[in-house]
Amino acid sequence: MRRTSLVTSALNVLLRPTTAGMRTPDRTFDALVAKAERKTRADAATALEFVDDLRFLLHSFASCPGLSPMGWQSVVSDIGVRLENRLRIDRLIRQTPEIEDEPIEDPVIITGLPRTATTLAHNILAGSAGHRGPALWELLFTDIDRGEGAARAHIEDTRKMARAFMRLAPAFRVIHPLDAEKPDECNYLLPHGSSHLARADMPDYNHWQRDRDYLPDYVYLRRAVQVLQYGRARRRWILKSPMHLAHLPEILAVFPGATIVWTHRDPAAAIGSVCSMVETTQALHVRRPDPHAIGRTWLELQASAVEQARAARAAAQGVRFVDVPYAWLAAEPHARMPELYDRIGATWTDRDAGNLDAVLARAGAGRSHEYELSRYGLTAAGVGAAFGDYSEKYCAV
Repeated sequence: MRRTSLVTSALNVLLRPTTAGMRTPDRTFDALVAKAERKTRADAATALEFVDDLRFLLHSFASCPGLSPMGWQSVVSDIGVRLENRLRIDRLIRQTPEIEDEPIEDPVIITGLPRTATTLAHNILAGSAGHRGPALWELLFTDIDRGEGAARAHIEDTRKMARAFMRLAPAFRVIHPLDAEKPDECNYLLPHGSSHLARADMPDYNHWQRDRDYLPDYVYLRRAVQVLQYGRARRRWILKSPMHLAHLPEILAVFPGATIVWTHRDPAAAIGSVCSMVETTQALHVRRPDPHAIGRTWLELQASAVEQARAARAAAQGVRFVDVPYAWLAAEPHARMPELYDRIGATWTDRDAGNLDAVLARAGAGRSHEYELSRYGLTAAGVGAAFGDYSEKYCAV
């Protein structure tokens, strides 16, 4: 499986002059803030903690050994988009305070280890007539309804980003294809978390992001969803991210009444696939990804996330958790999806059955994602030990 394209090396040569900004990350970041303020007509002083935390993230990447010119450019662009989106959302709510009165009723939060069919579940559930998942372009350019022209412009910008990424990392056409108009993960809006570690091994950032307070991030997510709902038809929100697994207390505090759909898969299979996905992402950002470092980091991250989620579940009172073994979606979706809908309080229809066939056809096209645990210094027994009785308790059909 080719992880990067032949264009990657050429781009790294062309972009080498941009790495001068790695030596002066504060100057680079200040320029990003100034640009975001100009484009959104907003003041970054209204979100000082958010801005300072992104500054720390940029510093973490700048000090990362082996970060490539293309990796640096990608990080700078991503942080700029996140700054602009936050300032835009803050300005909208200051101008229209009633946005925060929008009720987000009975949302469904899909989570689970990465590579456990969370995306498949998201695409099916969000495709129902009464449901809605935020599209990739909406997560990057969150705004109220400004008409078809404005929406098409944002969609086209997102398409360009997605096309460029998929051209540089063709393996993602199999692993996780990007579509500007399809629902995608909350990671594209949430400012921090393990998703950044998929780009580069950053021990200091890893330690920092584990200890920080994530409640403000989820308040921000709720406000973004309220912006997307304001002035539009209200539907039941379907939100998704494997990162939510480590932050269930924050989610349940911010989205009371949420239903948690938790997908489960044998960790040995899931972690191998996760490591392969991370290696592909890191190949775009660092010169020589270390497969064994990827294995150590991501096994610990995911085992810890499951442990935190199990503790949060045990402490939650009156919260509806719906467990979805991987086989439900991978082996018998037509038999199991009506049951899943019933358990989340939704009605399965003929339209949903047709959507399921369409989603499965897209999901299965040309799948050839191959990986081995040994490449990442891991064994099935070691992975199983890290997760304790999780597989036995939750992964059986």
